[in-house]
Amino acid sequence: MGGPEVLAWEFAGTALLLLLGNGVCAANTLRASAAHGTGWNLIAAGWGLAVFVGASVADPTGGHLNPAVTLALAVKGDLAWGLVPWYVAGQMLGAMVGAGLAWAAFRQLFDAEAREDSPADVGPVFFTVPAGPRNGWNAVTEFIATAVLLAFVLLGPSGGDTGPLAYLGVAAVIVAVGASLGSPTGYAINPVRDLGPRIMYAFVLPLGRLRRPGSARWGYAWVPVVAPLVAAVVLGVVARVAVGAA
Repeated sequence: MGGPEVLAWEFAGTALLLLLGNGVCAANTLRASAAHGTGWNLIAAGWGLAVFVGASVADPTGGHLNPAVTLALAVKGDLAWGLVPWYVAGQMLGAMVGAGLAWAAFRQLFDAEAREDSPADVGPVFFTVPAGPRNGWNAVTEFIATAVLLAFVLLGPSGGDTGPLAYLGVAAVIVAVGASLGSPTGYAINPVRDLGPRIMYAFVLPLGRLRRPGSARWGYAWVPVVAPLVAAVVLGVVARVAVGAA
């Protein structure tokens, strides 16, 4: 499969991932939503199912949807390095478009929130926000959470296979990571899942008074990008060594 085809499939799958993932966050956050305040369990389940849907649609490319997965597979030796930029470009563009579609789906509810006397902080609808202020430890959390996902993808029972059962397994891991490790940082575990919607929130979407000064939190934005990529390199090397030793 050539680069443009890779870009197209990863774009489609990642757009669906962010449409559904940002959608469940909007449903939980916006006061006009029937799902307002339903909590962390709904968010973890929603993101897990979003991964299943997006990866299943992007099955022709292996349903990466995540530069950390792409990089780890390249380091392991299962993916040609020349395809990596195409994967990442599709993922980034898809994440931005998916965030925009989520905003469009909830447009009337965002407008209703903006009319509230004290509107909610809607930034976390689109990107992750840590519970603690120390970015070094937040990076450790993101590294560990991403490593759990990549350990399953690279070393788990699927053995790197694709298809509905493999994607269902990955979705279950996303739910497990969210429930167990997600609350300290919001578990981005995917650079474009965080950065693409953050850019849309800060510069593109017409959010009016819902976009508060400094609310894009750019001082934290490096953590959900760098930590998952470091985890990808480490787990890719571990998987390569493990395969060589087998």
